[in-house]
Amino acid sequence: MKLRFWLISMAGAVAIIALGTAIFKQPYTFHGSLIEPPVRAADFLLSDQHGQLFQLGKQAGSVVLIYFGYTNCPDACPAALARFKQVRAGLGAEAAATRFVLITVDPRNDTPQRLTSYLESFDPTFIGLTGSPYELQTVYQRYGIYQAATTQGVDHTDRIYLVDKQGNLRLTYTADTTAAELTRDVQQLHRGN
Repeated sequence: MKLRFWLISMAGAVAIIALGTAIFKQPYTFHGSLIEPPVRAADFLLSDQHGQLFQLGKQAGSVVLIYFGYTNCPDACPAALARFKQVRAGLGAEAAATRFVLITVDPRNDTPQRLTSYLESFDPTFIGLTGSPYELQTVYQRYGIYQAATTQGVDHTDRIYLVDKQGNLRLTYTADTTAAELTRDVQQLHRGN
């Protein structure tokens, strides 16, 4: 009789704990601008800094962070890539399944050699992409990127785009998003959310 009472009490306690956990577990809140429902990221095929073709659509299984910038950028671009570097360091083993991509908005000056040198100053695993003016304009249009040459360089959109492991554009981030916030969001997407 005591054993039966004890078993029923334990089963009840487990049920209450499970119910409480389900009720009080808060869903994860992403830090960027969430695209809901997620949309398929516009595919593109561009050349990387080593002359290899990079196709976004073939990155399934990886989380991809994309930034549009250029190597002579005095402020926004190095700040974004410094955040990429911090995110990569914070991801640990998940960094291997994360792609950090810079797409040039200054293809005339951002040669493959210049992209290589620039990106190596942040992290040699970062991917720098370029292409013909037509190829790049197509990508800019698909992602809503503004870019225009000025006397000081290139004025351009300052946003980070996050693509999940299924190839969906999930979030965009402004310049005030911290590396820690980006890291947590990337980790969440690696966990399948």
